[in-house]
Amino acid sequence: MPDDADSTRAFLEECRDATEDELMDVRAQVQESLQNLRFRTASGQIDDPKRIRKYRKAIARINTILGERELGINQGR
Repeated sequence: MPDDADSTRAFLEECRDATEDELMDVRAQVQESLQNLRFRTASGQIDDPKRIRKYRKAIARINTILGERELGINQGR
């Protein structure tokens, strides 16, 4: 997941270039990682609590791109 502004931009570009099926696969993987991270947090085994926020933001970004495509927004990018 993106750690800084440059990697966030790169992540967004990759997502915008990906197909809808690829985005859904990435979203499923991130959601699974987030669930595992939450389990580890509950058991006290997490080393970086900020990763939860990063995963949630990544999921939100993917959902935004999927929503834009559904509505036909930003097709010129």
